[in-house]
Amino acid sequence: MKTIDLVVPCYNEEDVLRIFYQETDKVVRQISGYSFRYLLVDDGSRDKTLSVIKELAASHPEVKYLSFSRNFGKEAAMYAGLCHADADYVVVMDADLQHPPAMIPDMIAGVEEGFDCVAARRSSRKGESRIRSFFSRQFYKLSNRMSDVKMAYGAVDFRMMSRRMVQAILKLSEVQRFSKGIFMWVGFETKWLPYENVERAGGATKWSFWGLFKYAIDGITSFSVAPLRMVSALGLIISLIAFVYIVITLIQTLIFGIAVPGYVTTLSAVLFLGGIIEFSVGILGEYISRIYMETKNRPIYILKQTNLEEERTDEGKNL
Repeated sequence: MKTIDLVVPCYNEEDVLRIFYQETDKVVRQISGYSFRYLLVDDGSRDKTLSVIKELAASHPEVKYLSFSRNFGKEAAMYAGLCHADADYVVVMDADLQHPPAMIPDMIAGVEEGFDCVAARRSSRKGESRIRSFFSRQFYKLSNRMSDVKMAYGAVDFRMMSRRMVQAILKLSEVQRFSKGIFMWVGFETKWLPYENVERAGGATKWSFWGLFKYAIDGITSFSVAPLRMVSALGLIISLIAFVYIVITLIQTLIFGIAVPGYVTTLSAVLFLGGIIEFSVGILGEYISRIYMETKNRPIYILKQTNLEEERTDEGKNL
């Protein structure tokens, strides 16, 4: 019998965890030939999420949990789950039921066809605001143009992966993680399963617009140096324009006796170039900050407690 670990990041999910287990259990009980284990990762929740997880673990031996010392973020929670998963296949999914458990049988069918990864892709963003949907589309377009790592539009973290793909992902141990890009960067053939967007079963989304914006910046800077090249190109273009302008000004002054443009022209040029410089420094700062964080070699997560038989001591380091 093959084994499947369900890795579920949890942050303030006390309202939905019991429902999540009930709905998922209904699905996996109907699947023959596979045994399932739940790896619920408590990402430093501030509500009673850990208590609910312990309650589920006490009643169901297949439920295991990892609890962080504080909130390290969903990316760290997914990485921790992958680190501690040892099954033949691993499914990463959310606890709010926006990743429908009913898709698990189709994912299994996909890996049985020979795919190393079967991933879900939202075919619509029903229920989301138009502004959020617009910026999401623009992010995918921009990211795919600027990077060699191509992501399918609407791709989510909900996916089933083979053991060899999980092992490949664990070799990428950067602290500032962008899993959607990492899943594509490691390669392996992926089968995409479209599905309609599903509302949360309870609670509220943990992602603010600003949080999503920062996440998008992480995604672009993690897999592309195009912004740095853009700054170089912009600097070259401005230098050429400035040189032409200087030549024209000298000709006007020396030959035609036209006075050198004064206050307004100088102020406009200074403000424009100042804005370009600030923008360029900001882009450089994003990349330098990533280097700074990575060179610290801090753990991706720190475990506080777990009910796994053998607690890992690597604390999020590269395996």
